[in-house]
Amino acid sequence: MQEWYSTLLKPSWAPPSFLFGPVWTVLYILIAVSFTTVFVKIAQGAIPKYVAIPFVLNIIFNLAFTPLQFGLRSNILAGIDILLVLGTLLWALMAIYPYIKWVSYINIPYFFWVLFATTLQMTIIVLNW
Repeated sequence: MQEWYSTLLKPSWAPPSFLFGPVWTVLYILIAVSFTTVFVKIAQGAIPKYVAIPFVLNIIFNLAFTPLQFGLRSNILAGIDILLVLGTLLWALMAIYPYIKWVSYINIPYFFWVLFATTLQMTIIVLNW
């Protein structure tokens, strides 16, 4: 998995591979706490059910990235997927903000990391075209 990725051309500002694990560990903790809160509040009837849609889609697209990028070795599909992760995350943060503001705030690091990862992925696509 890493062997193929290490052969790709990457921009000089790409972080070292060892950084991704710790960053995602912290982000997944924030995601677990905040997304669980959303689903609990929906189950309790405290917020509308439709608010769950972007959260569910975000998790699906987030989890699809690794198999697309490393399993299929498809930079293009991974690029489309990361755009969907970014879009559904922005949608989720806007959807939950009127109900539970702290969920939006706690996901700001996730948003900025995905924004960075999107830029990185698009650059990798161009460099390896």
